[in-house]
Amino acid sequence: MDKQVIVTIGREFGSAGHEIGEELAKRLGVKFYDRTIVEEMSKAMNLDEKELEKYDEKVRTPFFSRTVRGYSNSPADIVFELQSKFIREKADAGESFVLIGRCGEEIFKESNNHVSIFVRGDKEEKIARVMGKYNLDRDEAFDKMTRHDRQRKEYHNSRCSGKWGDSRTYDLCINSSPVGVEPTINILVQYIYSRIEKFDA
Repeated sequence: MDKQVIVTIGREFGSAGHEIGEELAKRLGVKFYDRTIVEEMSKAMNLDEKELEKYDEKVRTPFFSRTVRGYSNSPADIVFELQSKFIREKADAGESFVLIGRCGEEIFKESNNHVSIFVRGDKEEKIARVMGKYNLDRDEAFDKMTRHDRQRKEYHNSRCSGKWGDSRTYDLCINSSPVGVEPTINILVQYIYSRIEKFDA
């Protein structure tokens, strides 16, 4: 790819947002980052991977956290700052990639070569997808979906200026259910390439 592009994806649980992001990266010929970013961080910074995973995409615990002169002692805050810095360094080095979650749209909101996307889905289709993927009954799938979305919303809203799932926070919000996953990917690829054409040379 001639121009650098950074695609960040927020998603509802069960919307196939992760699958869509992975395929987008393949189509664009760029790297794909999700939880694998934690493994890379641990190796690059010589940090404990399990400790990083423990606080990855977590909200700080207010009763056990303090901020003094702009510095926080919260492990969740520290991991977020380290992770954000690590991701920015990849972008500063000229790397193109698709990033899932991790408040990517906030980290790169001032970047001219950034496309932010939010993937949602219809309730029953999301439940069915979660049931099939995790071998759960309907109630279990719904509870899992609700729990994950609540955690994502809390994490995002505690770190970002925009609200999780609010169309004003993203360049494009799309429902993957009406047309299906593959056509949704096709739409997004076309949109991203149209945006890339407008990037500064």
